[in-house]
Order: sequence, then C-alpha cells, then structure tokens
Amino acid sequence: MKAQIRKIVSYVEDTLIEGGRAAPTPLRMIGVAAVVRNPWAGCGFVEDLKPAIHAVAPELGRVLTERVLDLAQGAEHIEAYGKAAVVGTEGEVEHASALIHTLRFGNHYRKALNAKSYLSFTNVRGGPDCAISIPMMDKDDEGRRSHYLTLQFSINDAPAPDEIVVALGASIGGRPHHRIGDRYQDLKELGGNDVA
Repeated sequence: MKAQIRKIVSYVEDTLIEGGRAAPTPLRMIGVAAVVRNPWAGCGFVEDLKPAIHAVAPELGRVLTERVLDLAQGAEHIEAYGKAAVVGTEGEVEHASALIHTLRFGNHYRKALNAKSYLSFTNVRGGPDCAISIPMMDKDDEGRRSHYLTLQFSINDAPAPDEIVVALGASIGGRPHHRIGDRYQDLKELGGNDVA
C-alpha cells in the first residue's frame, strides 16, 4: 500500500508589519500539506493500525519534508517547526494521529533540520475548508517563546470525508517585536518551579 496523494498544497506567509511597526526582518512561515486518502476509510474499526502507518507515513514524511526545505531554500533557514493532521468526517481522530505521531513520519523532518525539540502538533476531525493549524516552536530550544507560532490556512476542497490532510510547518524567524521573555527567566523568578 502506498500513500494515495490527491494533491499537495503549499502556503507561504510573510509578515512585514506587526503592531503597526515594520518588522526588522519579515517573518516567513511556510506550510505544506498532502491531501491523502484515509487508508482506513471504509474498513470499520481497525484494531491494528501499524501496517498502514508503516506503508504510508514514511512516504508522507519524505515528500513533505522535501517540499518544505525547497520553499525555505534550505534546512539552515528554518528556525521553528510543527506538524498537523485533519481527518475527514468518516475517519477517526486516531487516523489523523496515526500518520503524524510516528517517528516514521516526523524523523524525516527532524533529521533534515538536525533538530532537538519535539514537533508540536494538532490533530482534529473536520471537513473541506477546515482550518489547518500548525503550532510551532524553536527546533532546538523549547523554551524560546519568540518562536511559539501558529500557522493557519485551509484547503477549500479538503479533507473529503474519506481523506486526511497531513501538514508540516516551518518558520524562518520568530515573532516580530517579541517581548515576553522566555521560560528560563520565569523559572528563575519563580525559584525553579516548572509549572507552566
């Protein structure tokens, strides 16, 4: 079984002005999504998802990673990253989770970036034009709040009821004019209590 990819959609957003001020460096965020047939569609409740995960997830990880790197003009430019999946209404949220919460998918991206942080994520059920929200964080430093970002876009005809949209996100830079500090300063001020 191979991934049955109906289409691949790319989205690029450049923020030039934030808070009424020009960004010292424009923030570029990139999203790449594959609209793929749900490999469990029409099968009823499937107990063992592994065979389809092993067949489909690695191909999606490879294809989407290549597209993101191409749009970013190289892995060295990407500072924050994330992933998302939206399963159509005939599928389970578990189906969306299955394709992105496996190292067979995420490690393609993580290794290409030589990243240390985990890939932040969303996985939801929705219909055509559902928001695809990709939360991101610094690829090397989970406490760097300037790179807590969310890229959101939609695909007008996806996912169909028997499809899954699987997406990767990338950021070239952090939020313009970020000024809320980082988690490490909070920890220091709170005496090392890591609660938020």
